[in-house]
Amino acid sequence: MRKFNIRKVLDGLTAVSSSSSASSSSQQQQSGNRESDIPETLQSEHFQLCKTVRHGFPYQPSALAFDPVQKILAIGTQTGALRLFGRPGVECYCQHDGEAAVIQLQFLINEGALVSALADDTLHLWNLRQKRPAILHSLKFNRERITFCHLPFQSKWLYVGTERGNIHIVNVESFTLSGYVIMWNKAIELSSKSHPGPVVHISDNPMDEGKLLIGYESGTVVLWDLKSKKADYRYTHDEAIHSVAWHHEGKQFICSHSDGTLTIWNIKSPAKPLQTITPHGKQLKDGKKPEPCKPILKVEYKTARSGEPFIILSGGLSYDTVGRRPCLTVMHGKSTAVLEMDYSIVDFLTLCETPYPSDFQEPYAVVVLLEKDLVLIDLAQNGYPIFENPYPLNIHESPVTCCEYFADCPADLIPALYSVGARQKRQGYSKKEWPISGGNWGLVTQSYPEIIITGHADGSIKFWDASAITLQVLYKLKTAKVFEKSRNKDDRPNTDIVDEDPYAIQIISWCPESRMLCIAGVSAHVIIYRFSKQEVTTEVIPMLEVRLLYEINDVESPDGEHAPPLPTPGTGSNPQSIAPQSHPSTSSSSSDGLRDNVPCLKIKSSPLKQSAGYQIEQVIQLVWVSGEPPQQITSLAVNSAYGLVVFGNCNGIAMVDYLQKTVLLNLGTIELYGSNDPYRREPRSPRKSRQPSGAGLCDINEGTTVPEDRCKSPTSGSGSPNNSDDDDDQKMNNFIEKVKTKSRKFSKMVANDIAKMSRKLSLPTELKPDLDVKDNSFSRSRSSSVTSIDKESREAISALHFCETFTRKADTSPSPCLWVGTTLGTVLVIVLNLPPGGEQRLIQPVIVSPSGTILRLKGAILRMAFLDTTGSLVPPAYEPWREHNVSEDKDEKDKLKKRRPVSVSPSSSSQEISENQYAVICSEKQAKVISLPSQNCIHKQNITETSFVLRGDIVALSNSSCLACFCANGHIMTFR
Repeated sequence: MRKFNIRKVLDGLTAVSSSSSASSSSQQQQSGNRESDIPETLQSEHFQLCKTVRHGFPYQPSALAFDPVQKILAIGTQTGALRLFGRPGVECYCQHDGEAAVIQLQFLINEGALVSALADDTLHLWNLRQKRPAILHSLKFNRERITFCHLPFQSKWLYVGTERGNIHIVNVESFTLSGYVIMWNKAIELSSKSHPGPVVHISDNPMDEGKLLIGYESGTVVLWDLKSKKADYRYTHDEAIHSVAWHHEGKQFICSHSDGTLTIWNIKSPAKPLQTITPHGKQLKDGKKPEPCKPILKVEYKTARSGEPFIILSGGLSYDTVGRRPCLTVMHGKSTAVLEMDYSIVDFLTLCETPYPSDFQEPYAVVVLLEKDLVLIDLAQNGYPIFENPYPLNIHESPVTCCEYFADCPADLIPALYSVGARQKRQGYSKKEWPISGGNWGLVTQSYPEIIITGHADGSIKFWDASAITLQVLYKLKTAKVFEKSRNKDDRPNTDIVDEDPYAIQIISWCPESRMLCIAGVSAHVIIYRFSKQEVTTEVIPMLEVRLLYEINDVESPDGEHAPPLPTPGTGSNPQSIAPQSHPSTSSSSSDGLRDNVPCLKIKSSPLKQSAGYQIEQVIQLVWVSGEPPQQITSLAVNSAYGLVVFGNCNGIAMVDYLQKTVLLNLGTIELYGSNDPYRREPRSPRKSRQPSGAGLCDINEGTTVPEDRCKSPTSGSGSPNNSDDDDDQKMNNFIEKVKTKSRKFSKMVANDIAKMSRKLSLPTELKPDLDVKDNSFSRSRSSSVTSIDKESREAISALHFCETFTRKADTSPSPCLWVGTTLGTVLVIVLNLPPGGEQRLIQPVIVSPSGTILRLKGAILRMAFLDTTGSLVPPAYEPWREHNVSEDKDEKDKLKKRRPVSVSPSSSSQEISENQYAVICSEKQAKVISLPSQNCIHKQNITETSFVLRGDIVALSNSSCLACFCANGHIMTFR
């Protein structure tokens, strides 16, 4: 695993750099703005990282042990890790030196110690009594390979079996070899002429600890007398042995074999087994031997005072059960229960009431360690239900496709999520308490609430309480339930934007204060959720469909001028823009037979019952246009104070007013620049003369717009042909056809590649590399000097940030706006003119207009944030949460508070905000601090030259702020 390093770069990112250029200084003087230095409080000691906890299921588990007195479970892994579990909330992670696999674990029961045997033939004694478990002693075997260990209850002798068939005895107290060795040839003597194979089992007789039962792989079992140093009995069988278990009376034992059989032996009758059982074998007629089955890898034999004994085994299924999942079989009297598991069984243990092997065992549960899960089965209830696992081991129950972390959440948020999540308890679990209940909780040092949100490939979202050492699931939301499920492949013609997981979550935008949640999925869909404590039934799910497609300019302007041969947002075959809809579109093809106006997913038409928790407010879907599938969404932002959601992809940007259920903005990325495009790309055709209106996005120079632009797609509209030279026209058409063919050829492949990479990196889509169409490869070389037509045209929206700040140099006070970052390193500012609150907000339109402000960085923009004059983060405006599922006349006070946004920095007054602000912008390659409103760059930091930033954020730390970056080379870098 790659090691994460942290570099402490404390060079005054938020102060005026001593290396600033003279021209920059002169610009600052000319502007006449007071740009004061921010006092630095962060020091080197604030950046010392330490390991605290490791969440999730142990990677590649290989061994299992349980202390029946202390009630502690231990799991070892193939990478040498050791995880200890006690009561819910009690966990510990340890690591052996090196990465040799743990092959076996043995507790010193009720002594606070553990023995681990590794694949590199070393034994380690762990002290578990101290706060951080540590290795007390180690013992290395140089000449023999360790295969099995056994430590009897309340004994100081550890028996170690080897690959050569010998058994060595270790004194646990001194952790040294005693010198007593049981040699394989003396153990078997004349019972076999060949080597019996490795030792696969060692155990002492429950009634006589001086008698040792030794199992060899070849099928030979020896009962060895430790005092006389000779074998009392030898038991031979034709089939290889995998495991052995005693009956508590010490008169019988049971063996599991490679042919799927169990043999029960009487210790005083070595000639033949007392009974042979084939649990899953087909009984043939005429008394013939049952057909062989798969090996029984492990068996346990547990007795109870009142009732038949339990025989529990893993494996042994018939060979004709192809494709059947791994099973654990529980045989109790005449009944046999086969319990199917989701993953391969690594090991299992039966939990019993007593640690004494000579007493009735009274089994009550079975711990089953699976390849990717931990399951506890209740043996005391009919049907053998499982216990509900309280550990956060199911983080990757469905693959995590995105993850977000939130600190300093409102104090009432975690209880609210826990309250609605407690009602989601699934049925069918055991009613008993979790039996692994050892250990004690430590003192929690964290004083602020933390929440982690994970989005998954199946469309589910989980909210985790990360305030304490352990994670706790608070609430689970299933976003896929709003869509119709396809029963077969032929029934889903529209979901082929990706080959699998059409509901996978790509981006999460959440406002903890208002509890508004917005998600973007892999099928180019956005869902907006409100939080409610009351259950509701939604008759018709509110839905909007948006046309947003990038195409070649194949229609020229009416005045006869040649359109430039550059890819721009073009026209679709349907000149009509899509109006907001409350039901799925029924249009499936355009006039030329291509799929058109069809979303990738079909929304349910039946009423939807929504439980308390997050409930659907709006569904937005991008649609197919003229046979082109919608491109996946690359950035997303929601703001509860403004009632707006904005999202973008490689085609452009769309803004939705979720209060009025209308599309405010729908433009290609190129059109955001207006006439200030640094690449001199032109829109599909010159804009027609427009009547002044405040409803849409105005041209930067014209300052006018048309009302239709509020819901108008950049792919709508029409143009007229021109009368140009035939040769030039033919060349133009050939060029257009080539690029269109290439674009359509790669469109589905691009979507699939990005979806797969999303699951591999577990990062939001906005942080993924874009596609260089020229060589069909992912390219990270983005800079302001890029001149590739493909890269210029495919400028995706990579970052979005709502805020109240200065939008232009001449501004004297901050105002609501949206900052837009692109993959070509451009930051554009859009001004939002909001109507008054209350009822007026639901009637009057939001006016969206450009500010003309354009900033440039090297590399794709990843994150933007704003600081006040003291260096504190300026939070976005938000509306405090209120229950919206109440009648209007229930509480008149709530009605008055309906739109009262909060947007003040906690450490400064509004007067200080109006004097100055700082914009911190982070891209893949560099970061800049921009003073507002003067827009002077007061500091520029090149973050990396040889790698690129995967994720960056501006975070509050020790009453100050810093920029933290996670790079592709595994480094974490922080800047103050």
